[in-house]
Amino acid sequence: MFTEQEKQAVYKVIGARRDVRSFLTQPLPDGAVQRILKAAHYGPSVGFMQPWNFILVTSTEVKERLAWAAEKERKALSIHYEGERAEQFLHLKVQGIQEAPLTVCVTCDPTRGGSHVLGRNSIPETDIMSTACAIQNMWLASCAEGIAMGWVSFYKKNDVRDILGLPPHIDPVALLSLGYTDQYPVAPILETEKWEKRRELDTLIYYNKWGGTA
Repeated sequence: MFTEQEKQAVYKVIGARRDVRSFLTQPLPDGAVQRILKAAHYGPSVGFMQPWNFILVTSTEVKERLAWAAEKERKALSIHYEGERAEQFLHLKVQGIQEAPLTVCVTCDPTRGGSHVLGRNSIPETDIMSTACAIQNMWLASCAEGIAMGWVSFYKKNDVRDILGLPPHIDPVALLSLGYTDQYPVAPILETEKWEKRRELDTLIYYNKWGGTA
């Protein structure tokens, strides 16, 4: 059982978590980083496969190469937008890899546990889903520690494989930049930039079948 105060703390950190793009260069305490990684490792995984690894990137040279990969992909993606939308996209700050003191590449090993893993036999994507659960734990733990985290989602996976020396079968699911910030958003950045609006929860709930009402 949890106290009312403990429950409220959980909901508070869920509501406060943000995807951050601007960081201070101030180093992170080793203890906090280890607690965040432990939280990730305690994430639920289908069949208890634990498909993740965590590559901690502190090298300036490696961070520069990762930032290059992200920026290259951002420019390539800009061709999908026209006019004002294209200008808005190019204006968005999509990563702070070179600013943040730490970037973590979270990977997924689809071979871990062998060819017959409980749950993955039926739905192969559960290894990626499990890795996403670990990442969400990282995000919530970082927020609770007062450390900002940003998920870099623009890059070609083979670029990251080359930069970090990943074997071909290892999937670089996420580049996560962590650091302190003095620009913590009060709302999701894409919401404040009017890129998209939050959907009303009631419109996303069905009962018993697709489109079913209560």
